[in-house]
Amino acid sequence: MRKNIFTQEEINKDLYTRLEKLESLVGAGKRAKVKESDNKNFSGAKGGMLLLISKGFFSKKRNAPEVKAELDKLEYFYNIQVVQTTLNRLSNKTGPLTAMTDKGKKVYVKRK
Repeated sequence: MRKNIFTQEEINKDLYTRLEKLESLVGAGKRAKVKESDNKNFSGAKGGMLLLISKGFFSKKRNAPEVKAELDKLEYFYNIQVVQTTLNRLSNKTGPLTAMTDKGKKVYVKRK
């Protein structure tokens, strides 16, 4: 049985070629920027909220029960907890909505 003896230079070359292959597969730390798609898919709870945003429903301050009632009119039937959670997720610092309190109630309005 014969052992292959590699020099340090050969080992380094092999490691660099493997590393380059892995980086090309992974993307080498490059992150794709998320952009808004032109195709509007209004399915699910988030889709219902995006539909309301596109129709201008959030041009005035709205609370969660008002949003739920409007979603019911558009045949999006969800519990108030689902509506509240979706509103909270859409009102983060990069979301299309902003949240504030008005007379002790949390309200949502479209971000300018």
